[in-house]
Amino acid sequence: MALSNSQYEAIIKGYQRTRDENRILAETRRQKVYETVPEYRRLEESISTLSVAGARRMLGGDENALARLHEELAEVTARQKCLLAEHGFPADYLEPLYRCADCQDTGYITSGNGLREKCHCFRQQEISILYAQSHIQDTIERENFSTLSYAYYRDDDLRRFETAVDISRKFIKDFRENYQNLFFYGTVGTGKSFLSGCIAGELLKNGNSVIYFSASGLFDTLARYTFDGRLKDSLHDLCEDLYSCDLLIIDDLGTEITNSFVTSELFSCLNERHLRGKSTLISTNISLEELRDRYSDRIFSRITSGFTLCKLTGPDIRILKKRLSNAAAT
Repeated sequence: MALSNSQYEAIIKGYQRTRDENRILAETRRQKVYETVPEYRRLEESISTLSVAGARRMLGGDENALARLHEELAEVTARQKCLLAEHGFPADYLEPLYRCADCQDTGYITSGNGLREKCHCFRQQEISILYAQSHIQDTIERENFSTLSYAYYRDDDLRRFETAVDISRKFIKDFRENYQNLFFYGTVGTGKSFLSGCIAGELLKNGNSVIYFSASGLFDTLARYTFDGRLKDSLHDLCEDLYSCDLLIIDDLGTEITNSFVTSELFSCLNERHLRGKSTLISTNISLEELRDRYSDRIFSRITSGFTLCKLTGPDIRILKKRLSNAAAT
């Protein structure tokens, strides 16, 4: 499944708007510095004079000309930084502005083999368009580590949630270095999807590609593409994205209608991502016993042996919040 021409052009135009906005902002900042610190501008203008003088010395056979030029330019740069600091400007105030420093807001990077390829920020925009990831985007804006609260948990429930939070933070911290998987399970409304959103939000900010699917949405999509011969190419692209994205989140496993097709596709997905060393996060309201009974032994073994298991218990926080809100209103 590929972007349409109009979708591709919309992304490219978005990068162009970002570059234009940052260029205007950078020029506005530069003019502000010029007005506030006239000496900064004089130093900037002196760079070209120093460079021309250095070139002449090199052409004249001065073997130390280049080293001397580097020293002079370093002195100018150091003085400029001091001037910015003295007048209350951040040290990086006039540095180039990029939303994505890796591709410098072009959408493309040059790989190690010299080929031009889509940047991770472009890929995430593709994912958002192709797989309707609006739910997870909306979720992480509302629910993230800044809104995390322990107030709704007590005793063992609190200890389990604290452990899950610690594991989630470590998962994020070690994400690029260590292949790891997470399995959140337990009673309804205890923070499983919340922590999934926290993890997704942090990894997206760090430039990782994340695909989110509810279990029912994932298997419905796979079934539609599998049994419609016209969507053969789209099925291949979907599977490739599912297997290769940095993090795949499968939310509410067990809410789908479980059958042999679902079991087969779930194992294929987990196994292929394991072979590629790509992390998977699963949340579910079913118990480990139900997991074993509902799915194949291979899936049960894959999850219990290859995932960090986090059990969450306690009251349904969504209902609890609503009750507290109603009580406060009366």
